[in-house]
Amino acid sequence: MTLRSILLSAFGLINFMRPTFAFDTSPLQDFCVADATTKACKEAAKVTSNDFFFSGLHLAGNTSNPYGVAVATVSAAQIPGLNNLGMTLMRVDMAANGFFPPHIHPRATELVTVLEGSMEVGFITSYPDYNYFTKILQKGDVFVVPVGLVHNVQNLAKGNTVAMVAFNSQNPGITNFPNAVFEAKPAVDTDYLARSFRLDKKTIEDLKKKF
Repeated sequence: MTLRSILLSAFGLINFMRPTFAFDTSPLQDFCVADATTKACKEAAKVTSNDFFFSGLHLAGNTSNPYGVAVATVSAAQIPGLNNLGMTLMRVDMAANGFFPPHIHPRATELVTVLEGSMEVGFITSYPDYNYFTKILQKGDVFVVPVGLVHNVQNLAKGNTVAMVAFNSQNPGITNFPNAVFEAKPAVDTDYLARSFRLDKKTIEDLKKKF
């Protein structure tokens, strides 16, 4: 075996062993408009401009809920032409004191742009540092939340705040930690949660009832 072939083999092995970070797959064609019935790619001859269009994000959402927030999602379900392109867009309306509890998006980085009002967005890095990066955003400000990190959002304006949120995944996913912990079915063991949160069991039981 020549030196050149040894070096090429070693280089190939290094590339093979190198960590790979992959999320949504890259498309292998111009588009794959999802057929509502079969979920397969619609025939190109049957694709129209409407398959790439959505209207309605100018409308405010109903924030009359315990969190004081409304989310309007634009994904492949609303725009079939988004299928396989690895993108999701959301309009977020937040009433005064509205908030999202600490949560993660396991499959996407989040890009927040404030259109109206003011909000605080922050994320916490993973173990062992748990560094907290937070910023108060005003109209026109943009903030990035890296994929999979715990983050929080709350409205700081006296009135409504409106933001546009983009994700680099067709299905970002979301896990709200308070709900996940206290609303799980079947329920997570109370004694375990009491020891984990360093609280008494009665407090944990009360928290479970609230969810």
